[in-house]
Amino acid sequence: SAIALIVMFQSEIRRLLSRIGRSRWLGLGGQLERREMVDEIILALQQMAEVRSGALIVVEREIGLRTFVESGVPLDASISRDLLCAIFHQGGALHDGAVIVQGDRVAAAACFLPLTTNPVMQRRLGTRHRAAIGITEETDALALVVSEETGEIAIASRSDLEPNVTLDRVRERLTRHAARRKTDLQHEPRWNQAEP
Repeated sequence: SAIALIVMFQSEIRRLLSRIGRSRWLGLGGQLERREMVDEIILALQQMAEVRSGALIVVEREIGLRTFVESGVPLDASISRDLLCAIFHQGGALHDGAVIVQGDRVAAAACFLPLTTNPVMQRRLGTRHRAAIGITEETDALALVVSEETGEIAIASRSDLEPNVTLDRVRERLTRHAARRKTDLQHEPRWNQAEP
C-alpha cells in the first residue's frame, strides 16, 4: 500500500521536494535562484538588443501585479533566455505587451500596462517606454525595455526612466531589486502579508 500511495501521488511528491529544494530558508538556495533569474534576463536582453527585438519585462516587488497578470496570457514558467526571446520574437503572438516576472517565474506575457500621463514623456517616448514608466508610477516594480528602433536598453523605476544603460547597470539594478524584495518580504508584518 505504501508503494501504491507513492505511485498515486508521485507528481505531488516531486513538486513538494522541488519546493523544499528551492525554498528560501535554505539561504544559499534563494541566492542561487536570484542569480540564475538575473543571469537569464541579462542574456535575453543582450540577445534582443543585438537583433533589435522590442521587449518590455516587468519585475514585481512588494506591490502585487495580479491585475496586470490577468490582462495577459498566463504562463507560470521558469525564467529562461530562450523563453523570453521566443515571447518577444518579431511577429510572434505574444510580442506585443509586457512580460511580468513574479519571484523566479514568468507569470504572464502580452500583459497590458497603464501608459504614463506625463505630457513630456508622451511626446518623447514610444508606447513600450511609456508603459514601463506607467507601471512604475502605480507600483514599486522595475521595468526593463529594449527599443525596437535602436536596440538600446532602458530601466524604469519610481516613475523615472534611465535610458541607454549597459548590461552591467541592468545586472546591478536587478540584483538590488531582487535582494530588496526578499528583505522586505522577510520583515513584512504578518497582517500585511495577507494583503493582495
